[in-house]
Amino acid sequence: MAFLDIEQVVFTYPGRSPVVNGVDWRMQAGDFHCLLGRSGCGKTTLLQLAAGLLRPQSGRIVLSGGELAAPGPQLGFMFQAPTLLDWHRVLGNVLLPVSLQRKPTPQDEARALQLLRQLGLAGHAHDYPRQLSGGQQSRVALARALILESPLLLLDEPFAALDAITRAELQDDLLRTCRELGTTVLFVTHDINEAVYLGDRIALMQGGRIVDDIAITLPAPRTQALRHGPAFNEICARVRASMDRASA
Repeated sequence: MAFLDIEQVVFTYPGRSPVVNGVDWRMQAGDFHCLLGRSGCGKTTLLQLAAGLLRPQSGRIVLSGGELAAPGPQLGFMFQAPTLLDWHRVLGNVLLPVSLQRKPTPQDEARALQLLRQLGLAGHAHDYPRQLSGGQQSRVALARALILESPLLLLDEPFAALDAITRAELQDDLLRTCRELGTTVLFVTHDINEAVYLGDRIALMQGGRIVDDIAITLPAPRTQALRHGPAFNEICARVRASMDRASA
């Protein structure tokens, strides 16, 4: 049985043709899958369905053997923008998912501080978001998404607005942390290079459908030097060719 099983899912906004149109996709526990496609292909809507933020008109989404009905502590979510609370310090922002359920304990605070250390923010726990750079704010949002150690992490183009160097650093932080925790990841992107670097598999989406399933056979752990090798660039070229065929 798959850890996350998307079965013939259809979703349509009123007065429009289906945005997600009969998608089948399965993920095993601990996998890192990238959902890749051009703007408007339906990938963010599919991610919201996988999060329980939207309900399919037909088909179903099964997580750990049970049908997904609503968001919950079984999954973490990271949006395109960090969406931090300006009136909370960094530590309070990281602990927000815990605070919504109960009063954080000293153990929760210790876990939050550990995540901040892992992400290079040890000295910023008591800063406000406005005192941080864009990359630092994204690291806080990542720590917040990981604080509950949810088995499934969903990310919607979280690094798209960052400069190339900061984006690469955060990609490495994400890979390392999720491998350590055994987190299953579904990562939405329109960037071929990012998808190939991060993913164990790539689901290529076009017109509301999954049109290709590409296994990434690059070695782990991934390093930035990998981007300059022929194997990496050959896979990027193959993914681009598949995208071009799908949109032709």
